[in-house]
Amino acid sequence: MRDWAKARRERTHHLIELGGLVQKAGLVDLTDDDRATLLGALLDIAGQLREGRNTASGDLKTRWRRAGLHAFDSDREHDRTTGRRDHD
Repeated sequence: MRDWAKARRERTHHLIELGGLVQKAGLVDLTDDDRATLLGALLDIAGQLREGRNTASGDLKTRWRRAGLHAFDSDREHDRTTGRRDHD
């Protein structure tokens, strides 16, 4: 496979995974699949990170990462107990 084709395939896979995260977070349903609302929310998140906003419980990026890791762990535990393997 040519390098450009491999790079394109990897980029496509990465973008599909990111879209899956938007779906997994429930944002598609919560926004009625309104792309402008989703983009606005993501732009707001990016602005918060750019501005370096902090909260009493730590910086946002750290809090969000912790919440995401917890969600992944919960999914893995659920899959382990139910025998599901949708993520593989």
